[in-house]
Formats: sequence, C-alpha cells, structure tokens
Amino acid sequence: MRDEHIISLLENGPFAELNENDLVTIRLHVGDCDGCLSAFEAAQISRLLLQEHVAVEFEPPPFFHTRVLATLRERQATNDSWSFSKVWRAAGALASSMAAAVALLAVFTFVVPENQITSQQASTGYSAEEVILGQTAQLEDASDGQLLTTIYGVDEEPAR
Repeated sequence: MRDEHIISLLENGPFAELNENDLVTIRLHVGDCDGCLSAFEAAQISRLLLQEHVAVEFEPPPFFHTRVLATLRERQATNDSWSFSKVWRAAGALASSMAAAVALLAVFTFVVPENQITSQQASTGYSAEEVILGQTAQLEDASDGQLLTTIYGVDEEPAR
C-alpha cells in the first residue's frame, strides 16, 4: 500500500462522493506520504472554496433589466431603416475606387494602344507576318507547319 499513492482516488471523482472505505484508505496513506497529504489537503480546500462560491447569490444592480431592454429597443430602432446614405457610408470608398479602376482601364484599353500601334507601324512599316516569315505574305496564306518551322527552326531528328 505504501507504493500505491491515493492521488488516483482523489482525481477519479468529486471529493464529496468518496465512500468510507476510500476515506479510511486515504487517511491511512497520508500519515506516511507527504506528497499525498498535500494533495489531500488541496482537495479539501478546493471543496470548501467551491461550496462557499456556490452559496453566494449574485444580485444585478437596480434597473438593470430596464436599461438592457431600453438599449435593445434603441438599437433596433436605429438598425431597422436602411437608407442610401447608410449604404454609401459603408461601401462608398469601395465603389469609388472600383469606378476609378474601371475608368483607368478604359483609358488604357481604348486610348493608349491605338496611339502606340499607329506610331509603331509608321516608324517601322513592318507587319507581324513580315517579321515572322521574312516575306510579305498574309497570315491566311501560311500553313501551321510554315509558321512553326520559321519560329522554331527545322528539327533534324524527328521525335520518336
């Protein structure tokens, strides 16, 4: 019995539900074991503190119920009406930035590329077909094989 400690008895269930046989075993063991004695005393103190805490009744302050209900009614009155101004306050910055982004993309799409293409064609005079194929031919006239051969070169050993 001296090799077996009583901590498992204390941890298995509530202290108040220990039977007489367990209490006798605990009292015999704590006489010889200081570690188990401190665990037994801590369990007794915890039981007493919990009993005292359960006995205390909590009283809310006066007019607590009235103040809580008044606050709830006030919040419901202000949250019930959705107006354009409330929605705009919530999402105005997002909507404004999205409109600015769309306007900026429209400028880049419709104004800038047209000017760049016109200036490039005027300065070089080359078309994409002339640069890729090295001749003045239309893209419809060239086959896929001609385009791939021109771009990648001729493969001397075919793939197996």
